[in-house]
Amino acid sequence: MKRRQFIKAASATGVGLSIAGFPLHGKNAPNEKLVMGVIGLHGRGLQLAKDIHAVEGMEVGYLCDVDEEYLENARNEIKKLQGKKPEGFKDLRKMLELQDIDVVVIATPDHWHTPAAIMALQAGKNVYVEKPCGHNPGEGEMLVSAQKKYGKLVQMGNQQRSAPLSIEIIEEIHNGLIGRPYFGKAWYAANRGSIGIGKVVKEKPGLDFDLWQGPAPRTLYRDNIHPYNWHWFWRWGTGEICNNGTHEIDICRWALQADYPIKVTSSGGRYQYQDDWEFYDTQVASFEFEGRKSITWEGRSCNNKAIEHRGRGSLIYGTEGSVLIDRAGYEVYDMNNKKVREKKSGDINSGMSRTSGGSLTQYHLANMRDAVTKGAPLHSPIEEGAKSVLLCHLGNIAQKTGHELHTQPKTGSILDDPDAMKLWDREYEPGWKPQV
Repeated sequence: MKRRQFIKAASATGVGLSIAGFPLHGKNAPNEKLVMGVIGLHGRGLQLAKDIHAVEGMEVGYLCDVDEEYLENARNEIKKLQGKKPEGFKDLRKMLELQDIDVVVIATPDHWHTPAAIMALQAGKNVYVEKPCGHNPGEGEMLVSAQKKYGKLVQMGNQQRSAPLSIEIIEEIHNGLIGRPYFGKAWYAANRGSIGIGKVVKEKPGLDFDLWQGPAPRTLYRDNIHPYNWHWFWRWGTGEICNNGTHEIDICRWALQADYPIKVTSSGGRYQYQDDWEFYDTQVASFEFEGRKSITWEGRSCNNKAIEHRGRGSLIYGTEGSVLIDRAGYEVYDMNNKKVREKKSGDINSGMSRTSGGSLTQYHLANMRDAVTKGAPLHSPIEEGAKSVLLCHLGNIAQKTGHELHTQPKTGSILDDPDAMKLWDREYEPGWKPQV
């Protein structure tokens, strides 16, 4: 029986369609491809669409962006790869009405991540949402609650969780390779230029700036916001610690098997330039956990002096040795600082480009495919991803308030600090607040 005939027969008899307990909506039946809808197509989003094409069992069915230029460019690029031009949408709400989308991929500006993900869940879609999973701690809580309520899958895009060598070495660390791991050092270094002082100008042709702002309170369009510099404004972005620090902080938390901190501190500032950048180009955030464990993250957005000859990475220290982990592999050191083992994967792009990810992203997407079609466990389910993102948000809150935070070790919530709690969530444009 052909699939469409089977669906009609099953519907008539009340038989539910599922694989490993997950309902089938679009083409995610055996021997057919998952239909993916990608929202946000500048840089990272376009690369995700290309990586989807490279993963067996997936196809890019639909694309969405509020900027006509990026939408049409992405449609043409994907047509070159898969021979069929995906249908395009400017409004994600219209795309989410479609019944044959199996997974929605969200690569919008950060202030849209949680609202878009919740809309997708409410529309019955599985979700792959780029990091950070929320604009603030409150949104992380909302998204975790929404996933539980609507019962679909939500994977966060911290793709190193699917790197085979990272999985391998983290398991060894958990099995005692370096004794008791107790300290993780994460870092990121880049050489970003100034964003200048923005001027109010007419909106870019083809850009729906009102829809671009979406859940965020309205403001006038300026010439240094779109398409990337929104990262450095509190209204829409989350700073470098959430933009890039999420990845390596997550590796440290994974290695240490740490969940929520008990104390958070941060020092730094905007040192390199005097411009509109509202976050920090230099930041050292520290997180203490129960069980004598801690993590630090050093971020330098405007000075790319490498640490351990790497622009980004994680070092895990234990009672019997240390492990250096990056996107390309790992190195193991004994207590005399002698390298005793290393393993590298030459096919993985460990570079600094925001559009990169290479096979790491494809591994992560393949894990999403297997979770939807076979019931395989997600490598970064949203309840885990949200824990790492919460650390990043707490680092920003500690920096902005100028004092250390004390947090509840079972939930990560801030204790007895009204000033800090003002930053736990945000003000929304009327009518746009996400509802779980």
